[in-house]
Amino acid sequence: MKRLLLLIAIGFLIGATSIAQTSDSTQTNPYVKKQKSSFASKLYFGGNLTLTFGSYTSIGIWPLVGYKVTPKLSFGLQPGYEYLKYDNYYGGDYETSSYGIRIFGRYRVIPQAYVHAEYASINYEFQRPNIGGDYEDYREWVPFLFLGAGFSQRVGGGTYAYVQVLFDVLQNENSPYGSGEPFWTVGVAAGF
Repeated sequence: MKRLLLLIAIGFLIGATSIAQTSDSTQTNPYVKKQKSSFASKLYFGGNLTLTFGSYTSIGIWPLVGYKVTPKLSFGLQPGYEYLKYDNYYGGDYETSSYGIRIFGRYRVIPQAYVHAEYASINYEFQRPNIGGDYEDYREWVPFLFLGAGFSQRVGGGTYAYVQVLFDVLQNENSPYGSGEPFWTVGVAAGF
């Protein structure tokens, strides 16, 4: 896994070097008028899709919509849903789902690299023992505050591949992320 991430990062860096050698004619020619941007031209889209099948099944979708406030600063939100099912070897299958929303901000330090801050609230299903000795299901909203950085590389048109690493600094007792564990995301976005 580490080798795969290293190869992806090296590929992005090589591509970033070649893109950095191009220039924008609106920056070099002071006589070219800049067009005023429309709301729609400042939007970008992406998301995450999860498909895992076997003794552990996960099906999830997290669409993303963002808005570029400036060429370097953007904000966005990402609602989502995930279905989980896994075989319990001690008896019966376990099925659950989670859903929630993420609100994020990104600032591009250089065209390819950005810092990322994200607040998320995800509704998970948990189990607790009841008086009869059985377990009862209950749902609870779990907050997260992710801080980290990412790298994106244009792969064609307005499409970018990206990799980012985030850390949950809130560390809620019900968080699935252990203390200090990074949360890696690799994906594709359009317009960012």
